Amino acid sequence: MHLDGRDEHRAQARDPSAAARRNQEALLLGLAVLISCFGYAYTGLATTGRIPGGFAGFAGATACLALVPHLAARRWAPYADPLILPLAVLLSGTGLVLLYRLDFSYGERYSSDPTAANQLMWTVIGVGLCVGVLVALKDHRRLQRYIYLTMAVALVLLMAPAFFPDDTYGAKRWIYLGSLSFQPGEFVKTMITVFFAGYLVIHRDALALTGRKVLGVRLPPGRQLAPILTVWVLSLLVLVFERDLGTSLIFFGLFVVMLYAATERFSWVLCGLLMASAGAAVVGSVEPHVKGRIDAWQHPFEALHSQRAGSDQLAKALFGFGSGGITGTGLGQGHPELIGFAGRSDFILTTVGEELGLAGTMVVLVLYALLAQRGLSTAVAARDPFGKLLAVGLAAALALQVFVVAGGVMGLIPLTGKALPFLAKSGSSLVANWLMVALLIRISDSAGRARAARGRPD
Repeated sequence: MHLDGRDEHRAQARDPSAAARRNQEALLLGLAVLISCFGYAYTGLATTGRIPGGFAGFAGATACLALVPHLAARRWAPYADPLILPLAVLLSGTGLVLLYRLDFSYGERYSSDPTAANQLMWTVIGVGLCVGVLVALKDHRRLQRYIYLTMAVALVLLMAPAFFPDDTYGAKRWIYLGSLSFQPGEFVKTMITVFFAGYLVIHRDALALTGRKVLGVRLPPGRQLAPILTVWVLSLLVLVFERDLGTSLIFFGLFVVMLYAATERFSWVLCGLLMASAGAAVVGSVEPHVKGRIDAWQHPFEALHSQRAGSDQLAKALFGFGSGGITGTGLGQGHPELIGFAGRSDFILTTVGEELGLAGTMVVLVLYALLAQRGLSTAVAARDPFGKLLAVGLAAALALQVFVVAGGVMGLIPLTGKALPFLAKSGSSLVANWLMVALLIRISDSAGRARAARGRPD
């Protein structure tokens, strides 16, 4: 039960846990802003020999991007997890620093336009959306009323890029509206997560308690197997018509993870792995773009002495990781621009690997892992089944996207071309990830209120 107005403020004043959480958040946000500003100043000194002229503006903008959502959380989500927002701010600040560093090298080598200022604008929009969700969405359970409408809109957005004639870097994942463009798949993963959470809450008993055992494994019954077959077909359609390997992997993997979380049945994971392998094998041998991605993954260094177009990016990325060593060459001292345009999207991780080394790469991956862990912790603390599954899905979507991007640029899996969350140049990804942060904050606030109402300490 939620309190309103002055009653809510009185309740918070009597409960020190809410104030303690927000004070911890404020301290961590201050540290995130300091780290981002230090990285910005250091990059300017390393590349031009002086502190960037826009340092004061960058510091002020970063401080505002931390302060505004913090004040919103104090007012509308006082019991929320104190780590979620600082982690998002630190990752966004790191992305701005990396793009500023890349702008310098890309401008010298290719005379390309700077992107850091544009990324800052999208960060402002994303933070504004985050605050708007906290203000407008008082209870995350309201989303459960609109799960079928959400899924219908998500499917329209998911399939829409296939009807646009232009390919971008071999894949159809953009919608063009005049001079504007955006990737609907970044928002679709959140919308589908909302639908899966609501659907599985309704049907979890049928999915978990029925089915026959085959070789010691309880397989789902045919009627209840229909949802996973539908999702499998949709993911294959995305892979065939849009040639978007990353979205297809995230879409299908997310559903399997949430199915397992809802039912605790390993048979769903087994079915998912078998169907994903079969679909990937068929599409990978038929669809030329996907086949080319797999071929470039299997033979990354052949492009260095052949005319195989586009596949030399992975080879250059591996050389970049190798030259970084343990501690890296230092910000501004490497050559990540040699990878070309991709250095600002999925291959931005190679900038970290080359200039900050293995240590810096591990720090970035640990930040992602911490953010996903806070999502799972929120799921454990949530009292309602819908909130639990929604938090699991949001954390899984983030982890899956980081895996397909990092795994691709490190040569573990084929390249997908997806943007690395918060770091890469992508307005759609940035806004969608701040939407995810807002939902996690809202769910964790609800869990914190329930804990406080039961009189349990943090």
